[in-house]
Amino acid sequence: MNLDNHPCFNKKSCKSFGRVHLPVAPACNIQCNFCNRKFDCVNESRPGVTSSILSPDQAMAYLAEVVAAKPNTSVVGIAGPGDPFANGDKTMETLNKVRAAYPEMLLCVATNGMNIHPYLDDLKAINTTHVSITINAVNPEVGAKIYSWVRDKKRSIGPTEGVKLLLSRQLDAVEGLKKRNIRVKVNSILLPGINEDHIVEVARKMGEMNVDIFNIMPYFPTKGSKFEDMKEPGKDLVKELRKAAQVFVPQMTHCKRCRADAVGLLDDPMNVKLMDRLRYHATTPIPLSRASRYGREDAVKEDFDAYNDPASRPYVALATREGALINQPLGEATELLIYDLGHEVPRLVETRTLPKSGSGNAGWTNLARTIKDCHTILVSGAGDAPKKILSTMGFTIYEVNGMIDLVLMALKKGDSLNHLLVRSQTSCGECRGTGTGCI
Repeated sequence: MNLDNHPCFNKKSCKSFGRVHLPVAPACNIQCNFCNRKFDCVNESRPGVTSSILSPDQAMAYLAEVVAAKPNTSVVGIAGPGDPFANGDKTMETLNKVRAAYPEMLLCVATNGMNIHPYLDDLKAINTTHVSITINAVNPEVGAKIYSWVRDKKRSIGPTEGVKLLLSRQLDAVEGLKKRNIRVKVNSILLPGINEDHIVEVARKMGEMNVDIFNIMPYFPTKGSKFEDMKEPGKDLVKELRKAAQVFVPQMTHCKRCRADAVGLLDDPMNVKLMDRLRYHATTPIPLSRASRYGREDAVKEDFDAYNDPASRPYVALATREGALINQPLGEATELLIYDLGHEVPRLVETRTLPKSGSGNAGWTNLARTIKDCHTILVSGAGDAPKKILSTMGFTIYEVNGMIDLVLMALKKGDSLNHLLVRSQTSCGECRGTGTGCI
């Protein structure tokens, strides 16, 4: 195991050695004003984006294919799309499995540092060699402009007090990692008008703490974030700040803003074949041997526990025959429209093709994984089996008939949908039970 073969920590290695990020951590414990975490977004290359989410077992199956296709892979990392330690159990299970199967592989995590401290000894025990922490400010007044909230366990804290807690945890994390001889890279997002006059101070503090490398990452305009209208900082400003920060700590100058499912060399284009394999493994049913240990529904629910964070499930899925009405039963749908309610008018994100139904409950678990970033399903009808299975995994299902835009606006506003619910029809035996009443 050569610690210098990490392409992000060592520029000399980035042309020879690759990395793979396993997207097993969907939930996040902070909300950055520059971030909008959307899954299934294949046209963006930035942190927080992934085409699919994997369970630890699925991640291992996918990793085997990556290693076969990319034998120069030297690093297995977990970088979200949320935070690894807002999903600590899944993260550590995955890293332990990787260490057992690939003892020479470098292990790496990228985190905001909020909740890493309880896992420091565990990370050291499995020889995690590299950790990246994103620290955007060391002055709470600056930090309060960057974050909307911080979550500590089940408690959400506003930016003023939340940033103080976050900064304390981050500095403790850097100190704890260095004490354990784990290499540390600190990322700082350069936000024009917010921290451009402060970022060198961050570098100075990180130099005092013996951070190994410092990465000034210029903000990339992210649609849907609070800072979506902020412009990307110019190259001259980035160069100037790196030169000033170099006085205190070595600089990373070759960052590629990696996705949470990045694979290959840093300069490699997106690998369509491996992305398809990642999606395949993300929709592969849980092995029967595992399901039999818990009972299938419990085993499936375990894979969805990480999606309880509302930020990880921002969308609504609906079934329509012609694109104007919610008028199709779930069992007949071959595709679902995915909508984002987080706008003044609900916005269509994409049309998502559903997997083949499969046999028994497996078909509904496959469907669930396909729309795992959704919290609500709107259809004109659904059977007892899918309603039971999908409800267990945290989906809310409404059987409604109505115009798509009207139903979505009612849902967005929290208005009652009772007048839109599909009523079960009854028959006296002498008519067809059309619901018009008997005379």
